[in-house]
Amino acid sequence: MPNKTKVPVVPKQLIGSFILITSLFALWGFANAVTDPMVQAFKKVLELTNSESAWVQMAFYGGYFCMALPASYFIQKYSYKTGILIGLGLYALGALLFYPAATYQEFWFFCLGLYILTFGLAFLETTANPYILAMGSKETATQRLNLAQAFNPLGLVLGLLVAKYFVLKNLQSDSIDNFAGLEEAKKALIRASDLIVIRNPYVILGLVVLLFFVLILLFKMPQIKGEEGLSFKETFVMLLKKKKYTLGVLSQVLYVGGQIMCWTYIYQYAESKGISNSIAANYQFFAFIIFLVGRAIGTYLLSFINSGKLLMIFSIGAVICMLITIGNSGITGMYSLVAASLFMSVMFPTIYGIALEGLNEEESKIGAAGLVMAIVGGAIMPKMQGMIIDIGGSGVNDSQIFGISEVNISFILPLICFFFIALYGKWITVRFNKTT
Repeated sequence: MPNKTKVPVVPKQLIGSFILITSLFALWGFANAVTDPMVQAFKKVLELTNSESAWVQMAFYGGYFCMALPASYFIQKYSYKTGILIGLGLYALGALLFYPAATYQEFWFFCLGLYILTFGLAFLETTANPYILAMGSKETATQRLNLAQAFNPLGLVLGLLVAKYFVLKNLQSDSIDNFAGLEEAKKALIRASDLIVIRNPYVILGLVVLLFFVLILLFKMPQIKGEEGLSFKETFVMLLKKKKYTLGVLSQVLYVGGQIMCWTYIYQYAESKGISNSIAANYQFFAFIIFLVGRAIGTYLLSFINSGKLLMIFSIGAVICMLITIGNSGITGMYSLVAASLFMSVMFPTIYGIALEGLNEEESKIGAAGLVMAIVGGAIMPKMQGMIIDIGGSGVNDSQIFGISEVNISFILPLICFFFIALYGKWITVRFNKTT
């Protein structure tokens, strides 16, 4: 029998470029993690409702939706490296806008900074994901993307630690039992101090991103050429006819929405159990740790389980976790909400790889933009969940729906998301991956 040569996940000659691009996955993971707790922080400092504070996520994830296609069009015309540099520049600009935002104490100014910041993230993700897929054999593309995405949780963990120890623990408005009842002059002083606390991590982040900008500007990156083919419009129309891709985009919308709801509203869920924001950050920290472990496990399992089946199994696990989160009024519900991160871990890169599988280079560039646009799920769905929590008032436990607390019942939204993704995984397994 002839020897079967094992295909390397990353070719030796591309390892340097792979490491450099992979570092960007941690960079946008940091931005995601440090922003999630800001929903609760702004709610406390600026005395907002749950629905109003959800504008943080609307601005953050809305930026992806607005910039993904323009980024893809730009990258199609120019190089991956240019797209990365523009992304890093916009990322730094958005983060640095937190400095004047804190000075003027305007919520919309902070949201504008996040909106521009995610213009940069849209460029980075639209560039980095297909670039990673193209760095080697198509046979190992999904496994390679899972490996690169495994570094994203490292950024998540670091971002959460910064949010916990440098923001949440230092917010005076959160440590005062009746902040809303204080005299306006005293509240104004506390508010100014707290907004500076919120500002500082973003300003430092902006400076770090500028360092990455200089590093990548000076680094010689190999250009993986795109194929000469159809126009942007023709390619986009052809993609819309591919059911595997379009259902993948919808699944990605639902996944990102489900993930952000679980991570953002873990603080409100904890509040309903009498747990402080600082302690709730510990639960989110453990969620990120098992998310990282799940990525490693998922990458290993893809060596001998097809991607559709793996997606289906993990999605069913997430559905079960949501059922327990909704139905349990005690600490078990919190544990289950944390455990959901294990099952969410493989979803983004696996859906991404499945949706782009079989596309040529130009289709992948534009298809990647659609999958990055799908991150808009993180803007829309947390807003919807905030509206459910606000049904009885601005608190988190003001009323019950069918005998279940409003904050518990709000997790029916991520449950629906994960159920659909399980169906997509099942369909992919039956239709395209009938073995393993």
